Amino acid sequence: MQKSLSQRLFETRLGLVTALHDLEPDLRTSTVGILHETVAGMNLDNFVVRPHRKAVEEFSDADAWATLTTDKTDALLRLAGLPSSVRDDDEDAKRFDLLVLRRQLAQLDGDAVLSERLRETIQQIATALLGKTTIPSVAEQAVPLESVAGDESWVDVTLPMLELARLRIRGLVRFVEKTTRNHVYTDFEDTLGEGVEVVLPGVTPGTNFERFRSKAEAYLREHLDNLALQRLRRNKQLTPSDLTELEGMLVASGGQPVDIIWATDQVGWLGVFIRRLVGLDRSAATEAFESYLDSTRFSADQIRFVCLIVDELTKKGIMDPARLFESPYTDHAPTGPDFFFADSDVDVIVGTLRQIRETAAPASVA
Repeated sequence: MQKSLSQRLFETRLGLVTALHDLEPDLRTSTVGILHETVAGMNLDNFVVRPHRKAVEEFSDADAWATLTTDKTDALLRLAGLPSSVRDDDEDAKRFDLLVLRRQLAQLDGDAVLSERLRETIQQIATALLGKTTIPSVAEQAVPLESVAGDESWVDVTLPMLELARLRIRGLVRFVEKTTRNHVYTDFEDTLGEGVEVVLPGVTPGTNFERFRSKAEAYLREHLDNLALQRLRRNKQLTPSDLTELEGMLVASGGQPVDIIWATDQVGWLGVFIRRLVGLDRSAATEAFESYLDSTRFSADQIRFVCLIVDELTKKGIMDPARLFESPYTDHAPTGPDFFFADSDVDVIVGTLRQIRETAAPASVA
């Protein structure tokens, strides 16, 4: 069943709060405030709300939002979309809210592809509104609209900056003209052929590798203060003892020897597999490319290109240099990094990506 807009907004805000942890306390507080008001506005006499009485009563208390455990988050997700006296009838504004919230969450997650796609959509809305400055309320926001529509403000854009843009623009989105689209009808018929036996290499009876990956990631993220894991996330060269410690963490998460062998075979080094699960610390990724984030030496396009690399490293931990010639990088530099950078700079960028990968292997191997 398709989720309502209110339900998607609630779930996305909750995801943002969970992802923020101790980051941006003002943004977290304001987002929690919206969620708390929504829950507090749920009428327990409503037959739809009544089955969730325990959770509604718990989260109607502001103190319950101070720390959100996994169990609390699961309980809150079941409240998403329930009727509340806190309503917003401006559908266009709510859709814009969802757009910006998803952009904030994608930026936190380091999802460069989604971040860029959402940025472009937000810019299109701002550009469309700049054509409506004959409307007084739009004219009042001409300066922030120009900032959002341009490219400069998106270099090193912060979550609070996105939140401020959301608050200023959301009430204006209703002035953007709606476009009509022609319906496209298809008539496909499936064709079933003869069955073919497919051999799946690496599949061991009784072993669910995707489940192992999920459990390992959850366990590792709960133990990010582990010294070996910190070294891995901060781009410090691993030692053989670090690797032993990391392997022990996979065992503690429920992994079996066959799982660990499989994980190592996937990427060559166990450290690389684990870093793919937990990502690279953003400050470490930024530090690796800090010389290319200097606005006095490089253009906005060059800095944005490097920021995409930092985003991907933050989320995925490593990055194959071949990715520089794929989307979203080629969306901005059609021929790859040499579109913006000199050959010597491209060599340094590629070398940095390889060095980041090598730190995830023990020093004796790297």
